[in-house]
Amino acid sequence: MMRFLLDTHIWLWAALEPQKLTSEVHNLLASPEPHLFLSPISLWELSVLLEKKRFVLKEDFAVWVKRTVSDLRLQESPLNWQVATEMRFILLNHKDPADGFLAATAIAFDLTLITADQKLIGIPGLKVLANV
Repeated sequence: MMRFLLDTHIWLWAALEPQKLTSEVHNLLASPEPHLFLSPISLWELSVLLEKKRFVLKEDFAVWVKRTVSDLRLQESPLNWQVATEMRFILLNHKDPADGFLAATAIAFDLTLITADQKLIGIPGLKVLANV
């Protein structure tokens, strides 16, 4: 069974800018087979982007999230003590806590992280499908 965690930007690209996805990632997201997960951290990241006016939604936040989650058939990944414990072992070369939580979630639940973030590609123990 294929199980993937979408990085926040992959979720946003899939919903709003699918041309930024590689054909491999696009086909994977369109396929009914894989189990696709989204972390609550991604919703928090989107909220921060909206507050900083670095991102604009043309509809209500909750409505947009519910629609994109349904369209992409996403499941909520847990954010629990197991993830927080795994955070201690994530060696990031930058201080973005969201990246740490996403990497820890993928490792804790044996998910492959779909990302284009070069800072996450190559983290020991993290399985990645690179959108590059």
